[in-house]
Parts: sequence; C-alpha cells; structure tokens
Amino acid sequence: MNRRLGFWCVMGLLVSCATLGAREILRIVPVVQGDEVLVSFELADAYTGDVREAISSGLLTTFTYNVELRMVGTLWVDRTIAAVSVSASDQYDNLTRRHVLSRTVNGRVVESSVTEDQSIVGKWLTTFTRVPLSRTARLDSTRDYYVRINAQSRPHGASLLGWTNAVTGRAKFTFIP
Repeated sequence: MNRRLGFWCVMGLLVSCATLGAREILRIVPVVQGDEVLVSFELADAYTGDVREAISSGLLTTFTYNVELRMVGTLWVDRTIAAVSVSASDQYDNLTRRHVLSRTVNGRVVESSVTEDQSIVGKWLTTFTRVPLSRTARLDSTRDYYVRINAQSRPHGASLLGWTNAVTGRAKFTFIP
C-alpha cells in the first residue's frame, strides 16, 4: 500500500514539474498597436537534436502554431474572439545542402527563403514576430483577454522538447483603448 502511494506521489510530482517547465518553453507577447492585436512568440529550446536529425534526413519538417485570442468568460467558458493558424516548414535538399523555408498563415504561403545556415533554420521554425490576430474594434475594454498558443511539430518522430510533440502556452493582457 505504501509503495503504491509513493509511486503515485512521484508520478504526480513528475507531471507537475513537466507542466511548470512547459509554461516557460513557449514565450508569448501580445501587443495592441493602433487598431490591431499582434502577437510575437518563441518556442524556446525546440530546435533539438531530434529535429535537426529529421531535417537532415530530408523529411519535410513543419512547426504549426494554432493561435487564439480569447476573452475570459463570466462563467466557466471562455469565448474565442479570433484564431489563426501559422506554420513554418523546412525542406532540406541533401544534394545542394540548402534549406527551403516557408511560412504560412491560415494555409497561404506568406514568406519563403533559402539558406544554408542552421541558426537561421532554428529561428525560422521557432520564432514569429508581430502576427496580426484581430482588430481592436472586436474588444471590450471592461473584459480580460489572453492569447493561447498550441504548438505541434511534424514529423511526429521529431520531438519539440525531447519527449512531447505538442506544447501549449498562454499570456494574459488587458485592452486599454
């Protein structure tokens, strides 16, 4: 009986430590500028050896970020004000030793690049700046809001943090017109 209790206590501690660590992995900065809500974010430490290995094998590697602007609900349900899906991909060509990079917003390619520099690839896959999320006309200054991001990687064998393929983070902010 005591061994089982000890086992479950250790498992609970490991799960809570993993949850606390995941909060620091995804850095989210929402900004209200002019009449838009913009979000910048970085998935720290996600460009791991496993990811680099998947890329160097020639597999198309994609990091997908589902970004939501949510209003804190008066009851238990928060309302989604806006949502956008952004992704960054790398297709490595073993013959030319070049990375073909692309970024999409809601399925449309918005940017592409070719590089041989690994540090550029890591930043390309894990960092986004000033992604437009919503017009401020949709916001109420008497309510609280937060941005929630769910990050996933493909191929699924390429882990973001050494043991998981999905990370979720959120950042609160107040709208002051």
